[in-house]
Amino acid sequence: MHRFITHTTTTKRGQLYVETRINKYLSESGYCSRREADRLIEQKRVKINGELALIGSKVTDQSKITVDDKPISRQNEFVYLAFNKPIGITSTTDQTIKGNIVDYINYHQRIFHIGRLDKDSEGLILMTNDGDIVNQILRTENNHEKEYMVAVNRKITQDFLTNMSKGVPILDTITKPCHIQQTGEKTFKIILTEGLNRQIRRMCDYFGYQVVSLKRIRIMHIHLDVPTGKYRELTKKELDQLFKLIRK
Repeated sequence: MHRFITHTTTTKRGQLYVETRINKYLSESGYCSRREADRLIEQKRVKINGELALIGSKVTDQSKITVDDKPISRQNEFVYLAFNKPIGITSTTDQTIKGNIVDYINYHQRIFHIGRLDKDSEGLILMTNDGDIVNQILRTENNHEKEYMVAVNRKITQDFLTNMSKGVPILDTITKPCHIQQTGEKTFKIILTEGLNRQIRRMCDYFGYQVVSLKRIRIMHIHLDVPTGKYRELTKKELDQLFKLIRK
């Protein structure tokens, strides 16, 4: 199913084909997200009918698309998985990297991750071959919640909880206000609506705390409920709610 039509072109024989930007075509093919597609194009790894693709190039279903000289075709069915990532697995589709998430899951179709979890973190990460939903889920302005369980190296104080919740200066910005709840002497739950690089670790480090363990237990309405290293398909109810939320 293709959600958006750009515009059409007519061949000399009068046949009508739908034109699509190359990055959108690659995302709809289930190969990667649009952002990753642009990166591949910039690296000169994508060809259209034997010619190097450019950012913004248009293609049709009749075009011959290759990445690293391997042919790409559209997927007929989209896949949506909830995966419990173990510590030590890297959130990357680059299969030259040892311990990459794609090789670990070894799914029978090409899939990629939505967002990331640090190599030394564990928990819920969504996997799909639907490139169109990736940015909709990750956009900070959409305020989609992600919940984590965190353990630190020393006793938690009320000042730490208060200051963490107000926003912390890291990476040349101030983190958004967030909800945080102490669950033990050195443990807490935190709900974020953004995903800066190593955000929780950097926030804790700003106040002199080191993260000992970090586990994501929820993304939006989808909860972690499978053993470490296992995955499951999203339910129809979860998918219906997911598409309702990202189309607001």
